[in-house]
Parts: sequence; structure tokens; C-alpha cells
Amino acid sequence: MKTKVTVALTGLNNVDNPGPGVPVIRGIRESEIFNPRIIGLAYENLEPAIYMNGVVDKTYQVPYPSAGSDVLVNRILGIHRKDPIDVLIPNFDAELYAFMRSEKVLKKAGIKTFLPTLEQFEGRHKVNLPEFGKKYNLTVPFSKSISRIEEIEKLRAEFEYPLMVKGKFYDAYLAYNEEQVRMNYNKISAKWGLPIIIQEFIKGTEVNVVALGDGKGNTVGAVPMRKHYITDKGKAWSGITLDDPRLMDLTRQIIRDMKWRGGMELEIVKSHKNELYIIEINPRIPAWVYLAVGAGQNIPEALLMLAMGMEVKPFTTYEVGKMFIRYSYDLITNLKEFEKLSTLGEL
Repeated sequence: MKTKVTVALTGLNNVDNPGPGVPVIRGIRESEIFNPRIIGLAYENLEPAIYMNGVVDKTYQVPYPSAGSDVLVNRILGIHRKDPIDVLIPNFDAELYAFMRSEKVLKKAGIKTFLPTLEQFEGRHKVNLPEFGKKYNLTVPFSKSISRIEEIEKLRAEFEYPLMVKGKFYDAYLAYNEEQVRMNYNKISAKWGLPIIIQEFIKGTEVNVVALGDGKGNTVGAVPMRKHYITDKGKAWSGITLDDPRLMDLTRQIIRDMKWRGGMELEIVKSHKNELYIIEINPRIPAWVYLAVGAGQNIPEALLMLAMGMEVKPFTTYEVGKMFIRYSYDLITNLKEFEKLSTLGEL
């Protein structure tokens, strides 16, 4: 008999810059342990997963984290009083702070989570990457934060072009000159605010690892992947699982040393000298996690088990050479559904 569970998730924007919500839901729905009811938490009323058959059972619109942590959490608690939630799985970096800060409040209300600690979240932040590398003896690219556009002309003293211009939460652009840095600085700061991270560009092969830590230093699951096709937003549109013991050892080392709690994605560049540079550590499950499910590691299911306080045995193998390929699809729905969500805030 499968365990009935109601799971609320964000990240329903399955577009060219996809959120992790849909692949996480797919993994949970394929669980051999759970009989899930899925509540979608939508920030926008045009997020595709709202209208996809068999993905969410109910959708509620929620305010952006920029409205304030208390506003967002109070909306979740209001939904919970009306439609009880067992487990909440947030899937965006920008919302994690609100839910981590309110973890005890959510738990008292009966909503379980399995999130990184605030210390872990801040420690691996792009702004703190140089200190992170020193603390854990990891190879990271040289980087610095800037908060004034006047600082751009001074970068030539510390960096060689091209270099990376990154937002504190999302977006990364390669800039070949000062003018491109200014353009990307304005674009990113308008969207995500300051500071802007300037990072040394490492030439090599980009690889990624999706992983799950139990909070005690153990790696529950980990699957490495190389991108085959990348969109203009830098997102993987196709990828293949790799057999790379060095990547696996590095992932286990980071989870062990940090005692990482929850899902994570490592973004790594393997340089031409065969060095592994940690470019970013994203503090949640990535949008390509369904590749891990297809390769034999149902990481969304394992995350749900950890949140429920169940014993989880670490995955020991995965299938090498498994590929994923994303595709676009014309979804047909009724205007009445869109209007209902827009006016009532639920569907």
C-alpha cells in the first residue's frame, strides 16, 4: 500500500528557461512508495504546468518572494488551512531564503520541508565563492562582486577578457569588453538587483552534477551530466550521463564537508589542464533532474522520503549513456481556466 501524501511545489514555468517543478513532479508521480496529490504553487498565471494534464491536481497563485518573506509564507499557511499540505518543495533560489527562515513556523503548522540551512545557503553563494573555495580546499575561478557601474573600468587590472557577468540568483553572460559588461550589468541588476558577480572565464568542458545530501554528510544520490545542446540562456536542452569517478568523488567531498541538506546542482568546468573548477553550487534540484530518474536514481522521491522522516538508502549506481532531449509543445487550454486562476487565485 502506497503512502498518501500531499506535496506543494513551485517551479511550474516549463519554458525555454525551465523551472524544476515539472521534472520533480514526474519523479514523485513515478514513485513506488508514495501516492501523491500535487499542489502547484504558481507565481504567474501562464506557467505551463498549471494547464498540463496529469501534472498538478490543484493550483494556487502565490506572491513573488520580492513581496516579502512574510507575505509569501502567510499565503502558503493560508492555503494549508484550506487544503492541507504535508510537504513543501521550493524549486527556486530566490524563494529559498523565505522558506528556510520560516522552516520552524511551517513545521509547527504541519508542513514538512527538507532544505539547506541558512549557513549552507550563504556559504555556497556566488558572492562568497572565493571564500568557499579556500574553506573547503576547492578550485574555483577568481571572482569579485561589484555594486557600482563605475567599478567596471577598474576590472581590467584584475581580469582578462572575456569574463563572466553573473546575477546573484540567476543569469550569466560572457562579456568580451567593458561595453558588454555594462550592458549585462544593467540587464541583470534591473532584474535581480545588486551585487553583480564578475568571474574569471574558464575555458573547458562544462559538466553538471545533480545530488542529494541527507544533512549528516552522506550523499543519498548523485548523477553527473554533460550538456549536449545549450540554449541562448545557457540552459541544457540536451544532455547525457557520464562515467566520471572524479566528479563523483568531488560531489561526495562537498556534501560530506558541508553536511549538505537537500538537493543541489554542481556546475563545474573541466579545464584543458584537466582541473575541475567549481563555477556554481545551486542550492536546489535542477530542471534536468528527470535525467537522473531515467538513469535509475529517483532523487525527487528520495527528497520526499527525507522530508517525511523516512529511512533512505543511498543510490549506489546509475546508468551511463542515458540522454535527455527537451522539446516544445503547443498546449491547448480554455480561456475560462486562465480567467479562473487570474480572478480567484486558484484552479
